[in-house]
Amino acid sequence: MHKSGTVAFHTLGCKLNFSESSTIARSFKDAGYTETPFDSTADIYVINTCSVTENADKKFKSIVKQALKQNPDGFLVAIGCYAQLKPKELAALDGVDLVLGANEKFNVVDFVADREAIATAVHACAIDEVDHYVGSYAVGDRTRAFLKVQDGCDYKCTYCTIPLARGISRSDTLNNIIKQANEIVAQGIREIVLTGVNIGDFGKGEFGAKKHEHTFYDLVSALDETNGIDRIRISSIEPNLLREETIDFVADSKRFVPHFHIPLQSGSNAILAAMRRRYQRELYKKRVAQIKERMPHACIGVDVIVGFPGETDAQFLETYTFLTELDISYLHVFPYSERANTLAASMPNSVPKEIRTKRSKMLRGLSLKKRRAFYEGQLGTTQEVLFESENKNGFIYGFTPNYIKVKTFWNPALSNTIHPVKLTGITEDGLAAFEFVSEKMSALT
Repeated sequence: MHKSGTVAFHTLGCKLNFSESSTIARSFKDAGYTETPFDSTADIYVINTCSVTENADKKFKSIVKQALKQNPDGFLVAIGCYAQLKPKELAALDGVDLVLGANEKFNVVDFVADREAIATAVHACAIDEVDHYVGSYAVGDRTRAFLKVQDGCDYKCTYCTIPLARGISRSDTLNNIIKQANEIVAQGIREIVLTGVNIGDFGKGEFGAKKHEHTFYDLVSALDETNGIDRIRISSIEPNLLREETIDFVADSKRFVPHFHIPLQSGSNAILAAMRRRYQRELYKKRVAQIKERMPHACIGVDVIVGFPGETDAQFLETYTFLTELDISYLHVFPYSERANTLAASMPNSVPKEIRTKRSKMLRGLSLKKRRAFYEGQLGTTQEVLFESENKNGFIYGFTPNYIKVKTFWNPALSNTIHPVKLTGITEDGLAAFEFVSEKMSALT
């Protein structure tokens, strides 16, 4: 039975997956394993999968080949959403030794302890049995951490496999989240990003308990009192769960930054109904107006799906016009992707893929215009920039509280530090040009 060895991780998908991979990596370290880069020889390769789009499924196969190229005898473990949705399909792939579902993935160290005895095993319970919560956080670099506060989803959007992959909505306890936030602070991290599947639904306990012991508002209120953290960012929140009281709280907060990412998916009420979203465009417009009234400088990101079954040219233009008129800052655009076992996959009037691609291109062009207009509206202002800790091709990057990205030549003295800067223009690559307010910092660069 193995007690140690080397282990490598590759994570596909969302910030939530990254937070869980980090927690699983810490469990390997506690068991005596040494973590090594994925592009090196390792005894065990753990691939945390995603299944939001068809491309994520395809990418898994290429990652498996990459691992086997490094070590043909490596022990390959698949975990994550794709592993829960299609465990037998993954297990049938050459080189995959172990597939763990949503309940089992956090016990991967125990499963691999006697790996010679395993001959392509699958351990994935039915998704309606996934009822407990495991807290996690990821420290991607020394600058920010992704803190998981919620998992699963009770919504039944017709295009989405997440409830099938992650189960019912359930949350960590408030006390445990505060404890993890303090652990992050102790590592010198300057920013926390709250993550989950549907974080506005925070408060539902294990085993499907619907009683909310605490609300999302309670969560942000408590985290705002966490000493030692400079910034807290809300990763993504449904418009119907983003309450006005939360917007007001962020506007007056000591630590929460004026940055919201709010999924829209469509600007057509008919398509929103077909998607089974829990709001109409009028509510979305109201939320954007409420944010901008309290925080005119706030950054607002938007998720949009184009080419949903039955989406006509007129309905797409309805979305395009709606977004053009909204005071938002950038878009994340997704061409609709058919997913097995979803209602949308069997809906009539499928939109041809070339039309989905064309609509995506139009909205991505709009996103570039929106981001530039947002940046231009902030020129001349003084902002606090948190610089990251990586040297990326001779440059160091940083972000303002309202998510404006800047860069300057690499200087290790800037790493993981916050400095006031004046935004002066737009660079050729679409970032914000700046000058340091402090003469001392100006001299350094």
